[in-house]
Amino acid sequence: MVLGGGPAQRHAIDAARALGVRTIVCDFDPRYADVPVSSEDGEGVRRTARDADGLIAPGTDWPVRVAAEAAEELRIPHPIPAAVAVTCTDKIAQRARLDAAGVPQPRWSTDAPPSYPCVVKAPDRQGQRAMSIVRDPEGLGEAAARARSGSRSGRVLYEEFVPGPEVTVNAFSADDRFVPVTVTDRIHFEGVPGVARRHVFPAAAAGAQDAAGVAAAAVAAVGIEAGPSYIQLILADDGPRVVEVAARLGGGHDSEICRTAAGVDLAAAAVLAAVGERVAAASLEPQPNGAAVIEFLAAPPGELVAASGPPDVHFYDEPGHVYGRLRIATDRAGYLLATAPDRAGALRRAAEAAEGVRFEVR
Repeated sequence: MVLGGGPAQRHAIDAARALGVRTIVCDFDPRYADVPVSSEDGEGVRRTARDADGLIAPGTDWPVRVAAEAAEELRIPHPIPAAVAVTCTDKIAQRARLDAAGVPQPRWSTDAPPSYPCVVKAPDRQGQRAMSIVRDPEGLGEAAARARSGSRSGRVLYEEFVPGPEVTVNAFSADDRFVPVTVTDRIHFEGVPGVARRHVFPAAAAGAQDAAGVAAAAVAAVGIEAGPSYIQLILADDGPRVVEVAARLGGGHDSEICRTAAGVDLAAAAVLAAVGERVAAASLEPQPNGAAVIEFLAAPPGELVAASGPPDVHFYDEPGHVYGRLRIATDRAGYLLATAPDRAGALRRAAEAAEGVRFEVR
């Protein structure tokens, strides 16, 4: 059973079907669902999962907890226990675990900013929801209220703002090993902190070669011993610092880069783990094959009339969808995957394809 059927889950669904694993997709949106149950509806998921052989929640955080708790209650295979899923979906608990293990991360507090500028966020949301960057105390009250109202628990997390480029490590744990499959540069839309405009493999940012080791320590600290993991890090002047750890496939089509440019079908491995099949660590060793870029698209504000572009461009929305200002990850309008023998060539092809995209809005 797959929790979520939108773009972030598509690669896992396709991988399952390629393996001959029948999927039952739970989603509140009838366009994507086999069963119209929200991926965050714990009772609905447990009710639907009674005849399932496994559960997977690719691409989004909170459903990882829902899946793990349902699997534990129903005694269905799942790569991680519910307690680990709770840690991975609660940034406060996660920060405490990372501190206890000595894993480098931004300074943080639940009481007040450790310094300015600071990041103010809801600890149990993802995709930049209810997140603000505050430059001085004057803007703190509004940012904290926004985070608190968006938080499931009503709590607020204050973090040191650490400057530096970001990278993502996509990895898998199997046979008592942490296997980093890709390290990609994570480049934001200008003026929209935290929202990725592109992922670029191989990473070229200074210090990226050290990210996999820090990611391994972070995954161990939060207790992930099996299955996929997705780790975001900032490359600070004193080395990589962990932004977050998730026990899932990346939601930005990261597994497509893994398959295309690193030779590892991470989505297929995640599906096998979800149904209790052994995944050999040796099968996850990357076999780099050139470079790849995931390029995300932003549409102008307005009601979508039509979208067009090269054949390898994927649009998320149907005509009639209303775009606002780009603020969070789910505001993006589509993506494309570009490959080439080298990084410069992949970036060039991505730019050329993006230039061919047209949005007609009214």
